[in-house]
Amino acid sequence: MASSSMNRLTSLRTLLRQNGLDGVIIPHGDEFLGEYTPACAQRLAWISGFTGSAGTAIVLADKAAVFSDGRYITQMDQQVDGACWERVHGGQVPPATWLATNAHPGATIGYDPRIMSAAELEPYLQHSQLCLTPTPHNLVDALWLDRPALPAGPAFIHPLHHAGESSASKRSRIAHDLRTLGQDAAVLSDSASIAWLLNIRGADIPCTPVVLAFAILHADASVDLIIQPDKIPADVLAWLGADVRIHAPPALEQVLATLGRRTVGVDPASNAVWFTQALSHHSATVVPTPDPCLLPKACKNAVEQQGMRAAHLRDGVALCRFLHWMDTYATTTTELDAARQLAAFRREAPEYVEDSFTAISGAGPNGAVIHYSVTEQSNRAINPDEVYLIDSGGQYPDGTTDVTRTLWTGPGTPPAALKAAFTRVLKGNLRLGHARFPAGTKGHALDALARYDLWQAGLDFDHGTGHGVGSFLSVHEGPARISKAPSTIALRAGMVLSNEPGFYLPGAYGIRLETLVLVREPTHTDSDRPFLEFETLTLAPFDRRLIDPTLLGEADTALLDGYHAEILQQIAPHLPADAKKWLQTACAPLNKA
Repeated sequence: MASSSMNRLTSLRTLLRQNGLDGVIIPHGDEFLGEYTPACAQRLAWISGFTGSAGTAIVLADKAAVFSDGRYITQMDQQVDGACWERVHGGQVPPATWLATNAHPGATIGYDPRIMSAAELEPYLQHSQLCLTPTPHNLVDALWLDRPALPAGPAFIHPLHHAGESSASKRSRIAHDLRTLGQDAAVLSDSASIAWLLNIRGADIPCTPVVLAFAILHADASVDLIIQPDKIPADVLAWLGADVRIHAPPALEQVLATLGRRTVGVDPASNAVWFTQALSHHSATVVPTPDPCLLPKACKNAVEQQGMRAAHLRDGVALCRFLHWMDTYATTTTELDAARQLAAFRREAPEYVEDSFTAISGAGPNGAVIHYSVTEQSNRAINPDEVYLIDSGGQYPDGTTDVTRTLWTGPGTPPAALKAAFTRVLKGNLRLGHARFPAGTKGHALDALARYDLWQAGLDFDHGTGHGVGSFLSVHEGPARISKAPSTIALRAGMVLSNEPGFYLPGAYGIRLETLVLVREPTHTDSDRPFLEFETLTLAPFDRRLIDPTLLGEADTALLDGYHAEILQQIAPHLPADAKKWLQTACAPLNKA
């Protein structure tokens, strides 16, 4: 690995000199700025070896660094060659700060404007001693001679009985919002937004059912869709209708030129800065505006909500069968084989499409790697008397799932300190999942509910507590979240978010307990003010062997028993006899089993 990393860095530095550059910024994202990218766009992984879904590399003539957040620090240490690269926690030393400190004053730093957003670029522009310059082509692409081809799969229809609203209706109401803002059009680069708006799906990105495309939504509710025409079959073309015009990718700038002297909304976070540069060149007035589809997409309609419930019931059957299987075979299997077994149970449902992300299947110390990705090389046997963490999800036409459970492999008794940590994580999950809060509450106001009991023991976790989840779309969806970081987006009815507190002891084990929750209006309320609450969608029991009943307490025990009773009622009728018997024990009242 060291030789490969050094050779690629040496070649890149030669290109820097040839192009009159002192350095270059290499982000994780592609032209569509998605969290997940196709193989042909994984430039950060190619140059550095780091495969996490969030990160940046900076290469200078004499040094180079890779940055990521707390989820990936251990993974970065494992994947990135420390002889060639500095490995930096971007939350502690942001890339722009590192660059300003390590580049000489007046340094010319290149960036590809087609794969960086204005929001990404802004921190670098704040350092006046740096000269940021767009490169005419991507420097990594010039070196990546065996770069994979662009995805070529076709789009397919997402029918109304799953979508719950026609594309024409969605386009009409979003176009109304544009007119209210005084905008003639909006640029869309987020493939999930485009898929939602047009009620289409695809397979261009593993685990995320979208087609990669750009779109221009006009104030008259028509759309210019920029995509390879052969990716739009005849049935999809008819489904889209005459108000959706198809253009091949080389025509993108020509389409933008038609917006000259018009007012165009461009999301500085989800669109490449190139769009602003190109539109300005064509005399358009560019207005920084959030993606107009983000919030409507996040607030699932009644059909989508029911679809999510159905998907989670289906997924819960697979999960409970897996947990029963693990209770029998945990210490005779491996991380990879356990993940494959869960996928096999999911595949038995006719509606299953694919996983919603690559399963995080970590035993012992591997579980402490927050976004551990098991490979043939890292795969280890699951041993007796250790902790096993499985974080996985499924894609179904009516919904997307994401769930994490942490198990004790037995047959011995878990250490008291481990049970205490697990119970504190569980208390956080239960407290947050049963929260009731005023309408208008933002996610950061709820975050402490998940952390409070950990904090009392001097513990915490270095990732957000909750992210949005799409409806047969991305398992990570904005704009709402639950985390320490302040948010401007209030939680709204119809949003689906994760509830996933955790605790990680590096070199020993990881604990994460994740359920998905639906924001809804309260089923019962005595308040005159509007309030909201969560409905838990995930149906899989928590491992009672890791619970300290005394620490859990009476109130939280009642919450846990109620949740387990709901699982038993919904899941048991769909299980074979042996798994059903296991579930009855797993879901029995905690202090009465």
